Amino acid sequence: MGLREMKKRQTRQNISDQATRLFLRHGFDRVTIADVAAAAQVAKMTVTNYFPRKEDLALDLHEEFTGLLADTVARRAPGESALDALRRAFLDAAGRHDPVIGFSGPEFARMLTESPALVARLREFHEEREDALAAVLAEETAAAPDDPLPRLAAAQLGAVHRVLFRETLRRTLDGESHEEIAAALSRSARTAFDLLAPSLGSYP
Repeated sequence: MGLREMKKRQTRQNISDQATRLFLRHGFDRVTIADVAAAAQVAKMTVTNYFPRKEDLALDLHEEFTGLLADTVARRAPGESALDALRRAFLDAAGRHDPVIGFSGPEFARMLTESPALVARLREFHEEREDALAAVLAEETAAAPDDPLPRLAAAQLGAVHRVLFRETLRRTLDGESHEEIAAALSRSARTAFDLLAPSLGSYP
C-alpha cells in the first residue's frame, strides 16, 4: 500500500471512529455531518466524500455486509452447495463474534434499533446482499434472465441471515454475553439451514 492510500484509509477510519463516538454519546439523529467533521478535524466535504450518506458513518461495514453471502458462495470449495457454504461461514462467524453478523456492544445495538433512519438503511443492506447473492447463483447456474430460481433461493438464504442478525441485536440488548449469543445463534442457524436443506441442499 502506497503512502497516499494509507493516508486515505487513516482519514476514513478517523472519520468513522469520531462519528461512532458522537453517535453513541448523543444519539444518531442528534449528530450532524458538521459535528463529525469538527470532531475529526476535517472539512465537511471530506466527510461526505468518504461517506455520501450519514447512515453509512454508523454502518461502516457496508461492503463487507452486502458482499458477504455472495463472496462466501463464490469462494466455496468444489462440490459444496451454497447452503452448506453459508452454514459453515455463519457458524464460523458466530464463533468469532463477527460484527458483520451483528455482534456489538449494547450501546451500538441500541443506537441501531432506535433510529428509524438506520433501521431503514439496514433494510437496504439486506436487500443489496440478497441481490448480490442472486447474481452469483444466476451466473453459476447459467440461469435465463426470466428464471426466478436464483432470486428465490437468495431470498430464502438471505432471510435466514436477516432473522439471525435481528436475533443477535435483540440478545445483545437483553444483556447476554457474546458467548451466550454465539451459542444461541449456532443452534438457531443449524435449525434454519436444516429447514432449507430439503429444497436447497444441493443447489447449485
